[in-house]
Amino acid sequence: MMLRGISPHAAAVCSAPAQNVPFPTAHGPSCPLHAISSNVQTRHAYKSTPVLGRIAPYNLSSLFHTQEIPKMTSATSNDTSPLFLGLDLSTQGLKAVLITEDSAVVHESAVHFDRDLPHYGTTNGAIRGPGAGEVTSPVRMWLEAFDLVTNRMKTAGIDFQRILAVSGDGQQHGSVYWSLQAEQMLASLDPEKPLDQLAPGAFSLPNAPIWQDSSTARECRELEASVGGAQALADLTGSRAYERFTGNQIKRIRRLHPEAYQSTSRVSLVSSFMPSLFLGKIAPIELSDASGMNLMNVLTYQWEDRLLEECGGPELRAKIGPEPVPGGTVLGKISPWWVERWGFNPECLIAPFTGDNPATVVALSTPGDAILSLGTSTTLLLSIPPSDTPPKCFTTSHLLTHPTTIDAYIAMLCYKNGALAREQVRDRYAGGHWTHFNELVEQRPVGNDGFMGFYFPLPEIIPPNVQGNFFFHTSPSGVRPPSVTSVPEAEMPAVAHPRAILESQFLSIRSRIAAIMPEDAPPLQRLVICGGSSENAVIQQLAANVFGMRAFVAGKEGAAEGGAQLARYAWWRALNGGAGTFEEMRAADAVEERMRCVAEPRVKNCAVYAGLVDAYRECEERVVKMCASYAN
Repeated sequence: MMLRGISPHAAAVCSAPAQNVPFPTAHGPSCPLHAISSNVQTRHAYKSTPVLGRIAPYNLSSLFHTQEIPKMTSATSNDTSPLFLGLDLSTQGLKAVLITEDSAVVHESAVHFDRDLPHYGTTNGAIRGPGAGEVTSPVRMWLEAFDLVTNRMKTAGIDFQRILAVSGDGQQHGSVYWSLQAEQMLASLDPEKPLDQLAPGAFSLPNAPIWQDSSTARECRELEASVGGAQALADLTGSRAYERFTGNQIKRIRRLHPEAYQSTSRVSLVSSFMPSLFLGKIAPIELSDASGMNLMNVLTYQWEDRLLEECGGPELRAKIGPEPVPGGTVLGKISPWWVERWGFNPECLIAPFTGDNPATVVALSTPGDAILSLGTSTTLLLSIPPSDTPPKCFTTSHLLTHPTTIDAYIAMLCYKNGALAREQVRDRYAGGHWTHFNELVEQRPVGNDGFMGFYFPLPEIIPPNVQGNFFFHTSPSGVRPPSVTSVPEAEMPAVAHPRAILESQFLSIRSRIAAIMPEDAPPLQRLVICGGSSENAVIQQLAANVFGMRAFVAGKEGAAEGGAQLARYAWWRALNGGAGTFEEMRAADAVEERMRCVAEPRVKNCAVYAGLVDAYRECEERVVKMCASYAN
């Protein structure tokens, strides 16, 4: 049986014919999106509609004509080729990246909030409290950061006339609350004053709740109950209710700060707040980032009225703005403030900004890729190509719409115990050295002689509500049903732990891929590894073997570069009359600069891991039961 969800090319060396590898059968509760949608036709109507045709409030049809595409009206340097600006507003800073028409990164500037703007009193870009679980960032700090990063670009000699389009990304889930005066203030910015002239008058709340906020447990339970439970909400929006998700934040603000809520004209995500500054008017929310709000139907791509009503009352429909828009849309031209204060090209186009995770997908992959981020958390992003069968939703994963490809999706699995757990094993069993850690991994056989370890120093997300270390001995690969025996740590060979943590972390992800992927989806093509451990050759090879895919690392990475690509895409589509796909645009880019193949799956090893998936699942189920019994 072919590895379902994996390309037949995935098990090949980088330049050799493919070899097939078996893939485990999915199990566990799920619900196809089409089973819960009340408006499937809307999605297909959207697919067949010209992308900009849905954005009537902006009346952008004239921008599709070639003569409306920005031309170089003047240049102060010898090079007059187009540039595209991507801005990444993360928790800790604001980064600007400029790319050329062939995707070369030619400039980067950054502002670090704590270091460069210490007068806001943030720690890692955020303020905790005053309430339990509350985490916010000052909106005025973000405004000042825009001025500062633009000034740094100017100091570096950037010719703003060459920038023909702007896009970017923001930290997901965070929300900005505009006052009743905001639209007028945005439209009448004084070029003699910096951007922070908008604060405080343009905002009904001075601080923006961000993704680290965990104060909305009550709101999450209420939202799930309103639609029939956590799985029902996941089926509808792509995720169960999470405390950081925007709908729950809005619901809490409405409950605790009713006066501020009533004086709010519009609610923006961080990603739609950013283009609003460039447009001189409040921008619509982008499709992919809207998927992280618990407010949008992930199948129809439209706001779900019953969720809007539950979170913000009847007035939230107006406050949230028009239906979400896709990446590559032209929202309008840059506002006069940027032209008069900084010398931007008045024909510069503004495109929707997306969330940081979707922007990373844009920067590093195409539909059919899997991105494995080995940072503080371990995160898998699956770029799922369009298929006739929608992906399935689970309460332990997220499903987002793709920022550039209609009917494509991004599935996300996020594990709290990532680098910290790996480093603890390194320190305890490998003397604190990665070199020795790698040696121990390579000394052990594939499958670790049946030993399997689970390492959860922090309460885990997948599976939920587990914590601690757990060890097992399993029957050989492929034996069904698997024989699993719990063993004390003392009976686990000390040399087995480095391989055990890598195998269990990767098998957890692999065991869930088949369930997420649609039955008729094109197979996955590549595994793109990024994050702190992405340059570890032993980890690269083990990941390639577990997932049965060629492993790549990116020549460059980062959400800001993805934002710059979205700016380039909007300009490119406008140049082509609104036609063309993101993949067609990127086809001419130098592949060698984008990706480097670092590991080829070894077919025999892949088969061993395929045979261990059932044993892994049995071990995980026992861990969940043990933790539940401890809690009781």
